[in-house]
Amino acid sequence: MRRTVHRRAVVGLIALMALVLPTAVPASAGESSRSGVIVLEGATSAEGITAGRGTTFYAGELRTGDIFKGDIREGKAKRFIDAPEGRMAVGMKFDHRNGLLFVAGGMSGKAYVYDTGTRKALPEIALTTKENSFINDVTLTRDGAWFTNSKYPELYFVSVDREGGTGTPKTRTLDDPSLVLKDPATQFGLNGIASARNGRVLIVAHSFNQALYTYEPRTKETSRIETGALPNVDGIVVRGKTVWAVQNQLNQISRIRLSHDLASGEVREVIKSPDFNVPATAALFGATLAAVNAQFGQPPGPHEVVLVPARHHHHGHD
Repeated sequence: MRRTVHRRAVVGLIALMALVLPTAVPASAGESSRSGVIVLEGATSAEGITAGRGTTFYAGELRTGDIFKGDIREGKAKRFIDAPEGRMAVGMKFDHRNGLLFVAGGMSGKAYVYDTGTRKALPEIALTTKENSFINDVTLTRDGAWFTNSKYPELYFVSVDREGGTGTPKTRTLDDPSLVLKDPATQFGLNGIASARNGRVLIVAHSFNQALYTYEPRTKETSRIETGALPNVDGIVVRGKTVWAVQNQLNQISRIRLSHDLASGEVREVIKSPDFNVPATAALFGATLAAVNAQFGQPPGPHEVVLVPARHHHHGHD
């Protein structure tokens, strides 16, 4: 198998995550032809997913950095980009303006960019050289890409123009002391990130604190969103005042309605599926969520994308 040295490090990381997080409830057994389940054929790991154009999605193979391309309507996916040796693929976002795919590079401390038209890798972007860094997720605004580091309370901003040109990364240290991890080697902090209010506000998940935070790039202010505890919070999706928070080891996604000022939020619904097997991230397609099963700490099996309704219950305008 290729990339064995790098894979050993990632296997150690996944084992660590399994120790840090409580044991998952196993997903029910079933065939790959189950309705609403799309197999990432040949994938030996998975973590990130993002919506592309139309019903297209991109998902990453965590350990190798390879990228899969699929279609939620066709219910199929296949390996699409063979990533250069030694890469990882964690969270990712597709830029509709230029067809570029931005990928968080995990332990490398880097961001990776792929041209989905040519399947070629663009020059890698070094975000940080801090020891034990783990670049976990990315979101896009009209100005560029924002990345999280799960070991330090830092965001990294890379400007991106309409043609896909990127600028020099800038580090933003979040000013809330509660975001600092006591033991970064064994704990995960900042995780999922999403843009709100047309990029004027970023919403960030913090796994160890079981919470969501807002960060305003203009004022550099960080505030906790009062929602009650969100254990195992991982990737997040934001549309308007709704946040879908993926809670990996709980095998669920909480749909949260935020207050007008984004200072608080109420869990309106907990979305579950017998096909969830430690989902890590999700992408939104209209009224459908596509969640990717990371299967951290679970027996090896086909990695899958699971389609679920983005909401079952209707509460007024929520």
